[in-house]
Amino acid sequence: MAEFPTRPDAVEAGWLEERLRAAGVIGDARITGLTWQAIGTGQVGDSARFHLTYDREGAGPATVAGKFPAADQTSRGTAAAFGLYAREVGFYRELRPQLDIRVATPHVAEIDPDGVDFLLVFEDLGPARGGNQLESCSLADARQAIAQAAAFHAPSWGNPAILDAAWLRPAPGVAEQVRALYPNAQAIFRDRYADSLEPEYMAICEELNDAANLWFGRNVPPKCLIHGDFRLDNMLFDIHGGAEPIAVLDWQTVALGNGLTDIGYFLGCGIGAALRRAYEHELLDLYCAEMTRRGVPLDRAGIWDDYRIGALHGLSTAVFSAAYVERTPRGDENFLSMARGACDLALEHGSLDALRKAG
Repeated sequence: MAEFPTRPDAVEAGWLEERLRAAGVIGDARITGLTWQAIGTGQVGDSARFHLTYDREGAGPATVAGKFPAADQTSRGTAAAFGLYAREVGFYRELRPQLDIRVATPHVAEIDPDGVDFLLVFEDLGPARGGNQLESCSLADARQAIAQAAAFHAPSWGNPAILDAAWLRPAPGVAEQVRALYPNAQAIFRDRYADSLEPEYMAICEELNDAANLWFGRNVPPKCLIHGDFRLDNMLFDIHGGAEPIAVLDWQTVALGNGLTDIGYFLGCGIGAALRRAYEHELLDLYCAEMTRRGVPLDRAGIWDDYRIGALHGLSTAVFSAAYVERTPRGDENFLSMARGACDLALEHGSLDALRKAG
């Protein structure tokens, strides 16, 4: 049994007081009151905001955020099987200090040896405006997200302190396991959304399923750290009441790879086809400029193939996640939105042809 609370209703004032004091957040103040409310829309983890009162005014933060294992057993089991909880805790413990990206400052980061139970308590970034996958975003928001991508891709690019971290590498057999499960995921996705997803997009999904051995069997040397789920639902804008423009959340899928996977994912399944089509080249040029400014020279011609292949990550993530996490009405909308955006990019730019050409 974990030696820390794994549900919001299990967090006690005395325990949290001790941990916040150890983190240097509250000094010798005492927490005299604690309440909580659920926040967020995550499907493999549950989040809550804790409202705190102290024995004297202004002794500590009025709120902190907490993240816990999903209450749903399907989502919880999937996350544990693929090491998602351990990766997020590892990110906050080891990687965050090496990067320039804005994330919530962690106060507590715990993981049980079984990889199922974990707890994160961190700075509450509110008041803030949550990104919404289903509503897309403004061009200004998209620019901020692209700049943040460069803020963690560039410091990790070719950086052995990160690239050599053994825990970031997939566990033996994971790729084979995903490859084996993917046809079933596509079958579930097809049956569930055949009447909702446009036929030309479902055809792209079927085509990727047929190429699953090629897609999941790719062996490309990693270049940098990638987020792995870089989309609007995992971003907050105008944090701390507008004091800062953006923060990036949910590092459960952090991995080693090619930064263009995150960019293809974001411009494909992340922001929707309308915004991408209008500003795609501008946003790609911005990414190249930000990376170049940070010491990694890139240009649009040089990244193009990696970008259009990277968009397939959004498609496969939508299909796989739809099958193996808790089904909810918003989840259905979310996975359809992701698939539409990724398929639109893949269809327009020949992503599957690029994949086959790359081998």
